Amino acid sequence: MPAEVSQAPCAPRGSSWGWRSSRGICRRRSLARDVRPSWRLQPAGAMRCSLKRSLMALLAASFLLLLLLLHGDSWQEQDPLEVELRALAPDMILQLLQPEGAQRILRDTAKLSALHNVSYQLLAGSPAPRKRFLAVGLASVQRPRGFYLLATLQSLFSQSTEEELQEMVVVVHLADTDPSWNVRVAATIAQKFTRHILLGRLLLIHAPPEFYPTLEGLKRNFNDAEERVRFRSKQNVDYAFLLAFAANLSSYYLMIEDDVWSARSFLTAIRRALASQESSNWATLEFSKLGYIGKLYRSSDLPRLAHFLLLFYQEMPCDWLLVHFRQLLAQKDVIRFKPSLFQHMGLYSSFQGTVNRLEDEDFQADALDLPDNPPASLYTSMSIFENYEPLKAYSSAQGYFWGKDPAAGSTFSIVFKHPARVSRVRVRTGSKERPGDFLRAGLLELGQRRDRSQHCSFYIPVGSFEKGMLEQRGLERVLPGPVECVRIRVTQDQSEWLIIESIDIWTTAGT
Repeated sequence: MPAEVSQAPCAPRGSSWGWRSSRGICRRRSLARDVRPSWRLQPAGAMRCSLKRSLMALLAASFLLLLLLLHGDSWQEQDPLEVELRALAPDMILQLLQPEGAQRILRDTAKLSALHNVSYQLLAGSPAPRKRFLAVGLASVQRPRGFYLLATLQSLFSQSTEEELQEMVVVVHLADTDPSWNVRVAATIAQKFTRHILLGRLLLIHAPPEFYPTLEGLKRNFNDAEERVRFRSKQNVDYAFLLAFAANLSSYYLMIEDDVWSARSFLTAIRRALASQESSNWATLEFSKLGYIGKLYRSSDLPRLAHFLLLFYQEMPCDWLLVHFRQLLAQKDVIRFKPSLFQHMGLYSSFQGTVNRLEDEDFQADALDLPDNPPASLYTSMSIFENYEPLKAYSSAQGYFWGKDPAAGSTFSIVFKHPARVSRVRVRTGSKERPGDFLRAGLLELGQRRDRSQHCSFYIPVGSFEKGMLEQRGLERVLPGPVECVRIRVTQDQSEWLIIESIDIWTTAGT
């Protein structure tokens, strides 16, 4: 039987939320058949059969754990546990992967969720005794067309090193209204990812429908069809329950969808991004520009976010609510890191199976290739258009630099706070919206011997722009010693304004 995480009693009958309860106590439902021993008085033969079944289950679970210990890091592509589980019924698979001892521990953990009105059904896995660095959460329902959940999970695990996996837990909320679908999918996941479940890296949960607010007669904001309003409103509650469950599992929480590819070592890339924002009072960091893919939160903010989604569940789609939440926490600008760490893979939407070809063109499969961009001050001799400041080309803030009337001799300078050994520089000019505002002719220069002003006294050219783009590698061999300035110099007048979309700088050890 899936374990249940019991919380405080449900809201009373007649609550404006529309919670359904029985005598003020939350009703519990099992998605799989009840496989716990019955304690009613039984004939001796029946009791012997019950004990025999319990003993067989215990032996089978022990065998699975023994296999895990024997194989350890040498786990092969054809997982022995996967082979052993194939012939079993879905409810038996979930029983074997959820020992009764773990169920008791979970039932005694009253503070696991930030929502005290909800009893979760834990379909597979057990929360680890210590907090991890990162929890990755996703909700999944039955789609009219396409099924991407297994590929998403495979990507999360296969793109992470063993060291990264030890600092991560993945939580899947199987949120379909069909209990049999949830059990079948949970069993399929358990067969394929048994090792990760037994090691506490993968949890499968379900919030029963009696804990959901009403999904009928909702407001039709934005003139959406009733079916679409119902779908997106339920989706908001799916994520709210997921966030609440994950609030105490880790230091940070990453929201993704059930149809994404992951970049290699995305966890390490997130660590680097967090280090760069150490002094920032951020609410949301973004590692994809699509919907609610790759949105990072502090776990301490999850209870507030869960309550926020529940409070406004029928007002608007989840990704819109996430923007309002960020702004309410006083983060005005989007902080998005490039390249993106997650890519949308699904062809068909989870709503009515419509074709959905969304892609993030900033996605890069190798997250370890992220630039360092050392702390620096930025200066330009060009006039700046409105609020398109130089910093937007160099930092993770949304936007770009936009300069007026670039002429021969105009400069854009990056002056490091501390000298750095620069190995690689990549500069992109122009933008998708204004592709004509790119640099026609210019040089990239590295500088040393910074004087008391905002410039270096010595520069050496290391590359020329071609069609507004420049990328130079091996720069640590060009200029001996650390670099103090990086400068873009315009070498030809141009009538178009200049957009510098991004400047990426890599450094080597010894900076």
